Amino acid sequence: MPADALSSPRAFSAIERMLALRYLRARGKDSFISVIAIFSFIGVMLGVATLIIVMSVMGGFRQELYAKFLGFNGHFLLNPIEAPLTDYKDVVERLSKVPGVASAKGFIEGQALVSSPNGAAFALVRGMAGADLAKVPGVAKNIRYGGLEDFDAAANIAIGLRLAQQLGVTVGDKVTLISPRGATTPMGVVPRLKAYTVVAEFEAGMSVIDSSNVFIPFREADNFFDKEGEATVIEVFLDNPDRIDEMRPVIEKAAGRPTLITDWRQSNRTFFSALAVERNVMFLILLLIVLVAALNIVSGMIMLVKDKGSAIAILRTMGATQGTIMRVFLLTGGAIGVAGTFAGFLLGLLITLNVESIRQFLSRLTGTTLFSPELYFLSQLPAVLDWHEVATITMIAFVLSLLATLYPAWKAASLDPVEQLRRG
Repeated sequence: MPADALSSPRAFSAIERMLALRYLRARGKDSFISVIAIFSFIGVMLGVATLIIVMSVMGGFRQELYAKFLGFNGHFLLNPIEAPLTDYKDVVERLSKVPGVASAKGFIEGQALVSSPNGAAFALVRGMAGADLAKVPGVAKNIRYGGLEDFDAAANIAIGLRLAQQLGVTVGDKVTLISPRGATTPMGVVPRLKAYTVVAEFEAGMSVIDSSNVFIPFREADNFFDKEGEATVIEVFLDNPDRIDEMRPVIEKAAGRPTLITDWRQSNRTFFSALAVERNVMFLILLLIVLVAALNIVSGMIMLVKDKGSAIAILRTMGATQGTIMRVFLLTGGAIGVAGTFAGFLLGLLITLNVESIRQFLSRLTGTTLFSPELYFLSQLPAVLDWHEVATITMIAFVLSLLATLYPAWKAASLDPVEQLRRG
């Protein structure tokens, strides 16, 4: 081995790469070090893959929830102040003319018990015209059975799919709405009951919506809840739900009457804040996996330095500089980290892109329901790759792996060759 090759100032020369590869492929009595390197590689790979998978699933979960919420509930809700919304038609007309408003509608909202021969459940009842219901994306675009064509024609009802399954009804069957606020008689308050024909079943994709919401025509809700022609709330959908701060004063002015305006962020603030906190905490927790794997690289490299003390001393006497020795061990440890990071990146992408198929396979294999819709509000496991986030995870893993090699590499470079040869 030429001495000038060992003392070459060029970073990561062929000699340095050859030595690093030899140390990684240790055999015989040094094979234990290779085992540590393999486990370090696996640790980094699994850490990176887990981070990518979990963050992608949580990102998809958040995105799906946003889409479901914003497709079913209005971006602005206007509740009356001082006086009932008897003039809701005029307010809706003014709001509909505002640039950036996709639709506006007034409706009646109340709670009732929905009963059938097969069961009963409490539900949120919304009364609105069929034309307005057709403008609610979460319902109109997700009709699974029946339709809304004759919604206003009679005492009809559109019901969430899960609620319909719970009640054991389908299109054409009748359900009864029961409200405790009925007529007052000498015997007390008599609950109000009325039968409705199921004309549509919708599946918004969120269990909390599909199991607790029904729609009836506006005039039916007016009679059932005894509202005398007034709406309880006005709902506004925007072309772009992210413009709520910009549109709030415009909506308030266009309403032309005192109203309490609530936007979709305020309505779901607690829920989405909890999601954000959970996501950040999960990222930090899973990052510890990569950190532990990096510490494995440190321990493996320190053992390698101790084992190769005599070889390092011989290289130094042959003309190798401290920089050369340091670069050799940086390459050795860095190769483990880079290979593990790249393998984890590929594994994470592979699983993320097929996560729903994997979930279904595991559910069939185990005979259990993984990712229950009742618990997670969604009917399937979502996953959305955020390439900026993936790049951040990959870069963090890469940097941690390189940092893990600095101390062992410095330790190797600072060994006294005379002392090592004397001991050897």
